[in-house]
Amino acid sequence: MSGIGPVEAGEDTYPHPEAPLTGAAPVRVRLTVPARHRRKAALAAAATLTAGVCVYALNAPEPPPAPPPPWPSQVVGFHYAGASAGAGRAGAFTFTVTLTTEPGRRVTIDAITQPSAALAVSTRPSAPFTVEPGGSREVLVTVYVLDCGEVPRNAGLPFLDVTLRNERAVQKQSRILGGGYPEDLGAAIEKACDRPAP
Repeated sequence: MSGIGPVEAGEDTYPHPEAPLTGAAPVRVRLTVPARHRRKAALAAAATLTAGVCVYALNAPEPPPAPPPPWPSQVVGFHYAGASAGAGRAGAFTFTVTLTTEPGRRVTIDAITQPSAALAVSTRPSAPFTVEPGGSREVLVTVYVLDCGEVPRNAGLPFLDVTLRNERAVQKQSRILGGGYPEDLGAAIEKACDRPAP
């Protein structure tokens, strides 16, 4: 052997692919691991797996929060259903309002009032009451004239102040009832006060 370089295998070191196999059986090697080492290896594997799961759980991205429920005023509707046949006592105007809610959204009506101090309001059923999800409910509203000298005879007349509540918030707002409500209420006030509105 001479020269510079790695040591190479000599001739006939590797079996030729076409050479017949010798009768020697292949050697099988069986590795045995003592029981105490197997237990240690199993515990180490379990600890590694547990640590990996914990690291993933701690670093996993949190799902985005669910959007908040809508405001109560966004899911309830007020519809004037006309004057009631039993108008009640003199100086009072009774009418029906149909309340509706969107499917899956319950709304509680905490109060129905009128912005003028010269008028009073009562409801049947009396507040608070609930409109079930996707349902409707008829409410009988009576407006009483308390002071004809101070009663409004203008555009502020059609408003009803309502307090609404759901799982998100409590809201107070003014509702304008259409469908002939301003004209019917104005006529009732004229009759109660025995003088036409200017």
